[in-house]
This record gives sequence, C-alpha cells and structure tokens, in this order.
Amino acid sequence: MIPLSVPEIRGNEWKYLKECLDTNWISSAGTYVDKFERLVADYLGIKYAVATNSGTSALHMALKVSGVNENEEVFVSALSFIAPANAIRYIGAWPVFVDAEPDYWQMDPRKILEFIENNCEVRSRNLYNKKSGRKITAVLPVHILGHPCDMDPILDIAQKYNLIVIEDASQSLGTTYKSTPSGTIGHIGCFSFNGNKTVTCGGGGMVVTNNMQWAETIRHVTTQAKSHPVEYVHDQIGYNYRLTNIQAAIGCAQMEQIDEFLEQKRRIARTYEDHLSGSPGINLMKNANWANHSYWLYTILIDSKDYGCTSRDLLEALSSLDIQTRPLWQPLHLSSAHDSHFRYNCPVSEKLSEGALSIPSSVGLDNANQRIVIDAINSISHNL
Repeated sequence: MIPLSVPEIRGNEWKYLKECLDTNWISSAGTYVDKFERLVADYLGIKYAVATNSGTSALHMALKVSGVNENEEVFVSALSFIAPANAIRYIGAWPVFVDAEPDYWQMDPRKILEFIENNCEVRSRNLYNKKSGRKITAVLPVHILGHPCDMDPILDIAQKYNLIVIEDASQSLGTTYKSTPSGTIGHIGCFSFNGNKTVTCGGGGMVVTNNMQWAETIRHVTTQAKSHPVEYVHDQIGYNYRLTNIQAAIGCAQMEQIDEFLEQKRRIARTYEDHLSGSPGINLMKNANWANHSYWLYTILIDSKDYGCTSRDLLEALSSLDIQTRPLWQPLHLSSAHDSHFRYNCPVSEKLSEGALSIPSSVGLDNANQRIVIDAINSISHNL
C-alpha cells in the first residue's frame, strides 16, 4: 500500500523515547514538554506556546481564553475538518460557516462581508446576527491543506467589527503568509501534531500567542486547574488536556527535521505538478504569490466530464491498486452535527468536496512510488 500520509521517523525519535522510558518520565510532566513548546515558539517567532493533547483541545482552549462566550457566534471555514466547528459548540457558541474561494480553496473574506451586509447590524461597536439575535465575537479561518487564507482582508474585517482572530493552523505548520508564519497572524493560533501531519507526536496540539495571560490561563486550565503544587485544590473547571512527555519527545525530534520535511513536501508537489499538469480533467492546487505553501496533502480537483469518472470512482480505482487517497471533508454547513435554524450558501465548498481528492503525500514518499501514483492517475483516465 502506498499510504496517504504517514510519519517519517528517521531522527532522534528513538533516542529521546528511550530517555523517557529509562527515566520513567512518560506522563504529562517532564523536560521534553517544555523543550517542545520552546522549539515550536522559536520556530514560529512567537512568545508563548502551550502544548495540548490534540489540535481540537487547542482550539477549545483558544476559544475559551480569547473571550468567546456561550450563545455567541464565530465565523469559521465551511470547508474544513469538523474540529473547529465542534470546538465552537463545546463552549456553547455557534458557528457561522463561510464559503471557500475558488482559487486557493480557503475561507473567502468576501463572503464574510456579504454575510455581514445581508444579515448583521452593529450595536455598541459589536456585530450582531439579525436572524439569530446573537453577537458575533470571532473569526476562525482554517488554513487547509498547507495553503494560508488571505489574512489581510480578514484582519481588516476583524478590526472594523471588533472580532477576535483565532487561526486554525493544524494543517499548515511551515506555511507563511507574506513571510509571516500561519498561526501567528491573528490574536491566537492552533496547531495539530496528529499522526498524519508533517510534524507529529502521534497525537497532540499546540496553542500559540503573544498574550502572556492567555498562555498562562491555558497552561493552568489544561492541567485540571490545579492551584496548589501538592494539595489537590482546583480553582475552576479544568481539563485533562496536557501533552505527555513521551509524545513531546517525538515532537522534539520531529521539529529538529522540519526544514527537511518541508523541502520534501515541496519536492513531492513539484513532481506532481510536472507530471499531472495538462492531464485532461485534473486541476492542480494553486499557490498564491503571497503564500509559501507547505503542501501538507497534495490535492487534485477532478472534472468528471473531462476526466471520465468522478473523484470517488478514482478513489476506488486507486484503492484497488493499493494506493490510498482521501476525499475532502463534507462541508460543515451540510453536517447533521451542525444543523442550524437557517441555511448557509456555500457552493464552492460543495463543489470542492465533491471533486477534490488528496493523493499520497508522505514525507517519505520516494520517486519510484510517486511515479506509480502518477502513472495510475493518468492511465485510469486514458483507459476509461
């Protein structure tokens, strides 16, 4: 099987894991957690990084500390993994789903403005949804697949309407927007280190910010809000969200190799572009001139009329050849988990979800296996 995206374990991972096991520091305390946080903060050029046990936990904490409250609303990308929408509901707030733009497949700032103009009003410098009566407090752009959202217009909207900007950079470690790392552009950002990410801990997340108070609050709340070093005294509702030392050890070893990993991802993307460009019915990912794409998952968009079959047909055909691929997510405005009392119009997200297919993109994908993938994609089309 040629997998979609699997970890690349070739550095100091075994050495650091052995140290954790030899010293018995395997749980949520230990030197590697602090070291991992510092490595990520330094790489991003941001003051504070707090590790969590998942990217979803990181999103939950970012929403909680930044001031989003129950029965408020948050603009969020419609084309995304479900985690950010779930995290919004964890705190009792409500998602307002924003369609993708067709060029780079990211949150479309024009659609935010369109929604505001048609559905909102300003009261006491705050934005309110006239249909629901709820205050809109934040905007949560999700940088999908390794390409950033166009952040300048999003920041302009946020400033005009007094919105908090919470970045979901779970898929975009190593991505930059106008030379600024994704996750550091807004007020607070979140990352994931799940097993399929470019840099992994097997599972884990990170919240990053320049706000010391927010970072300290997250660090406290993610350790069950325990307020005494010895006594079991807790000063508020807390969460068991901390990363383990053994996971952080893997993360440290991975961060030491991040530049190599990103170069390999970009080499894989260039190879796909060289050999799939011009193939009938295959539209390739684009890279904006203001972006440095990290190509977490290389994704193609299938025009079934020109290609000869749908993206799901191609998925099945490639699977029969032991090549793993995956479609994009169901747009969140269509999810039964996030039904609302009024419908959202997100046609671009629906088109991308229907036609896009992510193809093998592991850091360790070698030239021979990548050529097998390319030849299979081209031959399936030609033989239909």
